[in-house]
Amino acid sequence: MALQLEDLVALDAPTADASGTPLMLALDAIDEDPEQPRREFDESSLQALADTIRERGVRQPISVRPHPAQPGRWLLNFGARRLRAARMAGHAQIPVFVDTTADRYDQVIENEQREGLRPLELALFVQKRLALGESQAEIARKLGKSRQWVSLVTAMIDPPDWLMQAYREGRCRGLKELHELRKLHEGHPQQVEAWQKDQSDITRSSVQALRADLAVVAADPPPIAVVVTTSPEPSTPRGLSASVQAVTTTPTQAVIQPDPMPVQSRGPLKLQVEMNEQRCELLVTLPPAQLGHVYVKRLDGGEVVLAPAGALKLLGFMSD
Repeated sequence: MALQLEDLVALDAPTADASGTPLMLALDAIDEDPEQPRREFDESSLQALADTIRERGVRQPISVRPHPAQPGRWLLNFGARRLRAARMAGHAQIPVFVDTTADRYDQVIENEQREGLRPLELALFVQKRLALGESQAEIARKLGKSRQWVSLVTAMIDPPDWLMQAYREGRCRGLKELHELRKLHEGHPQQVEAWQKDQSDITRSSVQALRADLAVVAADPPPIAVVVTTSPEPSTPRGLSASVQAVTTTPTQAVIQPDPMPVQSRGPLKLQVEMNEQRCELLVTLPPAQLGHVYVKRLDGGEVVLAPAGALKLLGFMSD
């Protein structure tokens, strides 16, 4: 069950009076929990909070517990942003509630209710819980989240360098986008890494477009290099063309049988395709400028255009 803020009123230390007024503690007596899930603090929003506290004070008490190793000191449960902002505002004291029952899950839940934790902070927490032997289903139940949400978080557990760089630079911060990029990278590592370098802002729509382009590439057959000899081999029967050998990406070479076209009547072979009911020549030697696309030359006007590979229909070979 998600932690409710009103649950924090159960105190283990006396308050200033019997009305339930929070205890005032010196800021210098409070230490941040080194194991707290929040690790990233936005300086601009922290400064805005400090300005508000400077004018109106801390309106919502923070939660602390007695320091387990240093008597007389306190360890923070919740309220790292308020604690830091109060120090920035020059305050000497801060209102607190004392709660010895809060655990690591409560810290995550409270932070998520106030200002969502960043993907890397969530991943570090999930990673620790998994290392303690908890399952993703158990973690999801205790956080009040779905198993799918926990799966998305795991994208930032030991992320590859390129993904961490995109995250640190602020180009990709969404859980779904980070998870999708990492999954796409498993099947298309070179394409995904090259793509993300050129993206200043990786959004859900741009990742969906990348996934669609990669699906088109995966559906296309592997490229075949066609080598045509200009003179017949000695074993070629008289009146038949030279042998045409198709070299595939596998070590085995498939040999296409000679066609019956006389040598003298055939020019250089070209691939003919159909695009939007127009016949075109596929320019296999011209590298495309966009993933999942190829250059084609219209036969009726000679115009060269960049076309989606999935929109083309292969018609066969043609010669000049």
